[in-house]
Amino acid sequence: MKSLDWNLLRAFHAAATRGSLSAAARHLGLTQPTLSRQIIALEADLGVELFERIGRRLFLSSTGAALLEHIQLMGDAADAFCLSARGDINGLSGRVSISATDTYSAYILPEIVARIRLEAPQLAVTVLSSNDLSDLHRREADIAIRHLAPDRKGLAGQRLRDTEAFFYASDGWVARNRAPRSATDLAACDLIAIDDVGRYAAYLRDIGIPVREADFRLSSSSGAAVWQMVRQGLGVAPMLREVAERTPGVTRLPVDLPAIVVPVWLVTHEGLQASPRIRLVRNILSEELARL
Repeated sequence: MKSLDWNLLRAFHAAATRGSLSAAARHLGLTQPTLSRQIIALEADLGVELFERIGRRLFLSSTGAALLEHIQLMGDAADAFCLSARGDINGLSGRVSISATDTYSAYILPEIVARIRLEAPQLAVTVLSSNDLSDLHRREADIAIRHLAPDRKGLAGQRLRDTEAFFYASDGWVARNRAPRSATDLAACDLIAIDDVGRYAAYLRDIGIPVREADFRLSSSSGAAVWQMVRQGLGVAPMLREVAERTPGVTRLPVDLPAIVVPVWLVTHEGLQASPRIRLVRNILSEELARL
């Protein structure tokens, strides 16, 4: 069996974990063309395509993702060895991408990112704001904050806690309207739909609010946009407690309904758990999100 050049494996590991050829080349002290040639050489040696090239971006192929799990421990062990030799956590470098909903990205993550920057100033942090689930197998993100348990093999999830959502309106809206007390009262308010109106109306009916799709005059696929409409006094919508507590000028409505329970999960790919930088960021996220 032909032995593989560690330099080629290291090039693949860096490109797969650093998020781009330019970042990987900087990490390894190589030029980008040299790194690119090494990856092409490794693909030729293995006879497989490790990355899908879409424009200027690289995405791990299914084969590349599977092989990364095997080489991850070697690459991360090398990084950890260098860090231990220096004895300095500030030496952590590279990029870590965190995906979260747009409201969490806007209202919760900035203060957590500030702590990450303080503890590991050489790390580059990317916040991916999306209400769609990022594909961790394709490395669309390194760490995901989700409200659903991981449902695919190869993902490691930690349920940090449960949070709660309630219905809110702006102080101005409450001053102009009678505060709803019951589910029927709430159905007659200026409800703003999040995402697909039909699915949202069905969800509200499931929790006891008698609404029809035709009752909604405002909607958005963005939770952050809906929340801004609430702040502007345009209507009523549910929001997570920790987001609402960080938003001046809004009031929790005294509706006689149980809280909407929302789990908070921290999810990573199993192959990334040994990475020093992923482990540091994951630990900080875990501590801060649990503290909320």
